Amino acid sequence: MRKLLRPFYLVYQLVIALPVIVLATIFTALEVALGCALGDGHFWGYYPGRWWAKVILRVLLLPVTVEGREQLERGQSYVFVANHQGAFDIFLIYGHLGRNFKWMMKYQLKKIPFVGFACERSHQIMVDKRSAGKVRKTYEQARQTLEQGYSVTVFPEGARSFTGHMGAFKKGAFALADELQLPVVPLTINGSFDILPRMRGFNFVNWHPLRLTIHQPIYPVGQGTENMNATLRQAYDSVMSALEPKYQGFVENPDQ
Repeated sequence: MRKLLRPFYLVYQLVIALPVIVLATIFTALEVALGCALGDGHFWGYYPGRWWAKVILRVLLLPVTVEGREQLERGQSYVFVANHQGAFDIFLIYGHLGRNFKWMMKYQLKKIPFVGFACERSHQIMVDKRSAGKVRKTYEQARQTLEQGYSVTVFPEGARSFTGHMGAFKKGAFALADELQLPVVPLTINGSFDILPRMRGFNFVNWHPLRLTIHQPIYPVGQGTENMNATLRQAYDSVMSALEPKYQGFVENPDQ
């Protein structure tokens, strides 16, 4: 049945979904930029983006399931770490995690029209590894965000998967959580790779359900390298445990 409906879904994307997404993206970017210039950047940097992400998923008719939101405490800052299956990870987390947070993202994303501008104005954390000084600046911004009572979301693989499987986790997010003695919350994303596998250029999306699993927070049991490494291993195992069987297991990502 899905194969029979695919031609209609492709036409729907081109004629209806794509124009709506483009207009929603432009409107949201302008709203964020104006709101951040006139008011609270933490408010305008989150809620319009949340609305934008939900609109994109709904206009593409993609069903979403969220599990484990009851694990999170009101008012608690978290370091969220998720597997990075594809571009739709952004929309799933932004629209459905239900927490005000800042992204830690590659600085190259500033080049995306409208989106990059909005990210800068809303104080998203651009990870720039071109020099030691830029790395320190990145983590100082993340530290300030967390100390103000907000959360951050990180893809510790550092790059989207080529296969849907998980690569290795880098230590940066876990070092930050260890330094500030904050809980790490693992997030498992399923379905994003099936919707849009990693590839170059414009491509139509495939219809597929999305699922976000919020795991139990991992609280620090000490401070230092041992605690950081133990948290990383536990977070990695938690994320892996909820992946669909076809994506279980480590596969090296050459882009890491």
